[in-house]
Amino acid sequence: MEVDLPELAKGVRLDEMPFVVHVELVVDRMVLELGNITCDVDDGHPEGKCRRATGRGRQATVRNVDGAELLQILAEAVDAVAGSLSGLTDWGLAGTRPGQYRSDLVADAAAVRVLTSAGLGVLSEESGLSAGASEQALLAVLDPVDGSTNASRRIPWFATSICVLDDEGPLAAMVVNQVTGTRYEAVRGGGARRDGEVIAPSHEESLSRSLIGLSGYPPRHLGWRWYRSLGAAALDLCAVADGTLDGYLDCMHDAHGSWDYLGGLLVCAEAGAPVADAAGRDLVVRDHSGRRTPVAAGSSALLSELLAARATWRR
Repeated sequence: MEVDLPELAKGVRLDEMPFVVHVELVVDRMVLELGNITCDVDDGHPEGKCRRATGRGRQATVRNVDGAELLQILAEAVDAVAGSLSGLTDWGLAGTRPGQYRSDLVADAAAVRVLTSAGLGVLSEESGLSAGASEQALLAVLDPVDGSTNASRRIPWFATSICVLDDEGPLAAMVVNQVTGTRYEAVRGGGARRDGEVIAPSHEESLSRSLIGLSGYPPRHLGWRWYRSLGAAALDLCAVADGTLDGYLDCMHDAHGSWDYLGGLLVCAEAGAPVADAAGRDLVVRDHSGRRTPVAAGSSALLSELLAARATWRR
């Protein structure tokens, strides 16, 4: 259906008058195009939401999208990654840049397609900042295959991690183990879940009783009871959020981009597991070149102990 109102813009200031459309079940979607900006209309007006727009012209900005809808978009992106990997026969290095695998490239293309079609800007480890991302209200920080070395060796600990940022920081996140299908999700202020069940950390307070996940290895033993080095930061952080690990310690120096940890960070935060940068910096980074050193724990007391231990060496 197409509606042409050529005189409307001349007689009425659209920024002052709500434009309300209600469409019954005759059609499942109506698209309003004003100039070169296309967006869906559903009992909305200029201050309403424009979402998942397609068609001619510039991609619409996503506004006022609720957490449930964002999680649905993220689930579609994660499922697209799973589909792209299901037929992959060569999981080796792509020969593009150091550490980039063929799995990274096919997964990135699948996820970015879904996210940008939904009107989200994208900051991806593999392809950088999507076209027009700076104009979008929401930015999806994406690691299409976190733990791609694990994936290349068929070690079942690799994931797709996506965290959507708004002006206030992390808004919604999804981290999915692409082997087991285990799905972690969180919305700011709404708690964290694993496969639909509410999760909580271990609340362990003593390093001497703790099982700690490591990225890299410190110059000496730091007093933990046990440790594991699993190789996928997003899943490692989610394992802190659900109490599988008591803590997580990055023993390297500024080795992680925001795509590695932001999804896990929001899952941890909503589950009640504190996360901090070893150098005390803000962990929300929107720059592809920005790097941080995340540390997480099942309690504030254990986080303090881990940060103090981490501070005993410079790198």
